[in-house]
Amino acid sequence: MDLLTPDIGLLFWQLVVFLLLFFLLSRFAWKPITQSLKEREHDIQSALDMAEKTRVEMAKLQADNQKLLAEARAERDAILRGAKETADRVVSEAQNRATEEGKRIIEKAREELQSERQAMVAEVKREVIDLSLSIAEKVLRKELSDKKSQEELVKSLVADSRLN
Repeated sequence: MDLLTPDIGLLFWQLVVFLLLFFLLSRFAWKPITQSLKEREHDIQSALDMAEKTRVEMAKLQADNQKLLAEARAERDAILRGAKETADRVVSEAQNRATEEGKRIIEKAREELQSERQAMVAEVKREVIDLSLSIAEKVLRKELSDKKSQEELVKSLVADSRLN
């Protein structure tokens, strides 16, 4: 049982060695260890603060990016709307010009057709008149070949002219 109950001298020397070890550790080791622990704690805290700051900045950048994307989309939509309106206006103007040009061409064709018709009618009238005169001349020459028929014709024309 001697092994289970230590002797007073052993306890004394254990206490002396423990106190000496405690003094040496507190004098030379614990200050640097506690200082390095504090530095490590400070480094970890600064890293956590930096991570939080970076997270906040990333959230801000994402919000800014979303805002820029929304603005870009709105601007794109406005540009597309303006381009569509311009295209519609140009197409409408082109259709109007084409319609007006078509009407003008049709009216010009009608006028030309009318003038050609009048010219043809005048030409036909001239030809009919020429033909009628030619026929009348031939008929009169044949009928008025003698002197008596010429005198009768002149008398009848004079009588007709007095009646009118």
